[in-house]
Amino acid sequence: MIDILCPVAELSVIIPAVFLAYLPMKKYLPVQPARLALIILPLLLAICAGCGLLCYFLHLKTIWMLLLVAIVVLVIYVHSLHITRWKSVSVFLAVLGVFSCLGSIAEALDVMLHPESSAPWLSLDAAFIYLLLCWISVGIVWYPATHMARTLLEEEAFAQTWYVFWILPLIFIGLNLFMLPLHPEILYQGRLMQIYIIISLVLLCLLLFFYGLFYFVASSLNKNYRLQQENQFLSMQRMQYDNLRTAIGETKRARHDMRHHFNVLSSLVEHREWTELKKYLADAKASLPAAELNLCENHAVDSIVSHYGMLCKNDHIPFSVRLDLPPELPVSEVDLCLALANLLENALEASLRIEVGKRSICVQAYLHSRTVILVNVENAFDGRVKEKDGVFQSSKRRGSGIGIQSVRSIAEKNGGYSRFRYDGKRFRADVMLRGM
Repeated sequence: MIDILCPVAELSVIIPAVFLAYLPMKKYLPVQPARLALIILPLLLAICAGCGLLCYFLHLKTIWMLLLVAIVVLVIYVHSLHITRWKSVSVFLAVLGVFSCLGSIAEALDVMLHPESSAPWLSLDAAFIYLLLCWISVGIVWYPATHMARTLLEEEAFAQTWYVFWILPLIFIGLNLFMLPLHPEILYQGRLMQIYIIISLVLLCLLLFFYGLFYFVASSLNKNYRLQQENQFLSMQRMQYDNLRTAIGETKRARHDMRHHFNVLSSLVEHREWTELKKYLADAKASLPAAELNLCENHAVDSIVSHYGMLCKNDHIPFSVRLDLPPELPVSEVDLCLALANLLENALEASLRIEVGKRSICVQAYLHSRTVILVNVENAFDGRVKEKDGVFQSSKRRGSGIGIQSVRSIAEKNGGYSRFRYDGKRFRADVMLRGM
């Protein structure tokens, strides 16, 4: 009876692995954590019990069954989250990488505790030690997982780093599988047992070191990107301020000159010089400065849209704007500005690739409810779109477009959404940003 529990207990390490993988994903859960636990936990227990019994009766090695269970659970995990698959797969593999190192240590302990055992699974006490080590690991990394890892998942400045991160834990999983002795009794020859345990610990420390290194490098890159964005916003606001100051100065001069215009107009009317009057009115109208109007009450958004409006004016692109936003926004001001800047940058680049007469950009942003802002950007384009598996590819380099990927992430951060549609002539982006 005890032997039948051994494979079940060994396979049960997938439960703390899944628990740890969900810790940084609180914002991306489709339901409340407690409700998800009521669904996932019984399912995991059933999988572990069923596969453990299968190993026992067929005398199968639990390590290969554990890999199969991990793949099945990975599929369930990925489809239970509202986040990109690159991130969810990378997080799950990162957890498996650590637990595989702990599994190697548990294998060595099993050989030390039961040198005569020939079962294709860990003994019950070694399996419980393995399970205990996994839960202790969950407690140790609880804070980093719920704070540092969660912060890293929310950043989208360098989303492509997640495209390669999964390779690191996969390599360490492969190394630990390669290290498993085909005949455990061989570990008693010479110092192989000590060497095996030391290598397992070294691999674990190296893996954790690489995780920390990845975090600090990615955090530094994201911080620099944020600073660049903020500097760009400040530059745009400064440019808008200079434009407004120039317009105010021109308006003051025009008002000062107005009395001279009235004197001239009165003289021309008095002498009935109608031709000269028409000519003078035309010249005076041309000399008046263009009206500079605030696009909305929020200065940050006004600066961003005004900046791109000025660029569109310089490139002869009709620019239609409707902004109805208050000074205080229900969503992050930086997120809204980032989304608008990315969308308008893409719209501007797409417009420059077509003929002057066909260019146009329309942008709208307004409060839909107390906590929701809707953003719509529509532009003409040349009809060519690079799209692969539902992901828009960059037109400037190989790989997915960072701008649209960033907008998607910003929109989905608090339960919003983004939708991108196009036909042969128009491209439309609809984004919903939701406040906390």
